[in-house]
Amino acid sequence: MNSQRRRPVIVTDFQQHRRHKPDYGLLILGIILLVIGLIVIYSISPALAIEQHVNEGYFVTKQLAAIGLGIVAFGIMATIPYKNWLKYQKPLIITALIATAIALVMPVSPDYPAHRWIRLGGLSLQSVELIKFALLIWLAAQIAQQIKNHTLQKSTALFKMLVIILIGLGVVITVLQKDLGSTAVMVAMMAAMCFVAGLPLKRVLMFSGIILIGTILAISTSSYRRDRLLTFLHPARDCQSSGYQACEALIAVGSGGIFGKGIAHSVQDYGYLPEASNDSIFAIIAEKFGFVGVTVLICLFMIFFTRLKNIIERAPDDFSRLIIVGILAWLSTQAIINIGAMVGLLPLKGITLPFISYGGTSIIFVTAAIGLAFNISRYTTYSVNVSANEEGKSYDNPRMRRGNGRAYYPQLSRRP
Repeated sequence: MNSQRRRPVIVTDFQQHRRHKPDYGLLILGIILLVIGLIVIYSISPALAIEQHVNEGYFVTKQLAAIGLGIVAFGIMATIPYKNWLKYQKPLIITALIATAIALVMPVSPDYPAHRWIRLGGLSLQSVELIKFALLIWLAAQIAQQIKNHTLQKSTALFKMLVIILIGLGVVITVLQKDLGSTAVMVAMMAAMCFVAGLPLKRVLMFSGIILIGTILAISTSSYRRDRLLTFLHPARDCQSSGYQACEALIAVGSGGIFGKGIAHSVQDYGYLPEASNDSIFAIIAEKFGFVGVTVLICLFMIFFTRLKNIIERAPDDFSRLIIVGILAWLSTQAIINIGAMVGLLPLKGITLPFISYGGTSIIFVTAAIGLAFNISRYTTYSVNVSANEEGKSYDNPRMRRGNGRAYYPQLSRRP
């Protein structure tokens, strides 16, 4: 028997924090969704041009310009180290507040009766998209700081901040800008971030109660919101007036059948379905590509959201984790509201489908958010078991033996 016994194997877990290749799958899925949106906009451009008396290439050109600016925004966000946003959070939130104030004093037009846009010549900016992005960064920084200071469970400062934000969103976005859909998206972002951070259940319930009361007040004090709710409950009640868009959306979805009418054979985009390029674009996709087409689209969104979830599980710190949670809540809530309204599962909210709908501001800030997620995916961590014996250390999983330049595969491990 060998007198020299091996020392006991010591197994330890450690996390890799080094910079590595980002999640290119996230980028590829985003590009695919943008291309799908561009194809649909191109296919309905002739009908939109006739309706609005513009050149047929007008909408495609503007969408391409928005995608170009979105690519620039993505590049900037993917390049700037994400921790730098801890320094930029205050200037960003101040800029968003100033932009909102400017939008509130801008004159309105019959086509755009709400104070949501800043218009300078042929350019426009929807201030609420900037608010979403600024709120994402600022709230992630505030919660992460409380977690770091171990005050999240005891301090009431965060809860007071959340209540103030809710009141501000209710007054400015819901009442003055008449945009309950965007308010719902931002509330979902806040709720998801607080839940993941570990806000005490008592305060979560109080937060939910305030949201419920605010929603009831927003609906009961607005005639058109009451009409939308009644239309949702009884879709065929008044298809010639308040329920017109909901009825036409259901007609578009139903007429697509299994495989759709084809990319060039849509009927609803010829003035029948309001906001065919924006809020109602999912119904147009259903009409053109049918059940198969929308199933593929929804699957693409699900895969995209799953990749964001994988980044959340391996985020390097609380700040970055909360940012990705907010992005996931933002995009998924917006997609659910848009798709749900078009198939009659939710009331109409007038909110765009991420990546797909026509609209420059939405595309720019969505791609900026994905650029930030892409940036954070460079620093995701993974766990690995290390066996230590007298000969040295060796990796239990040979696939973990990779250099800094190798690709990152989220499926290899889970956060401990």
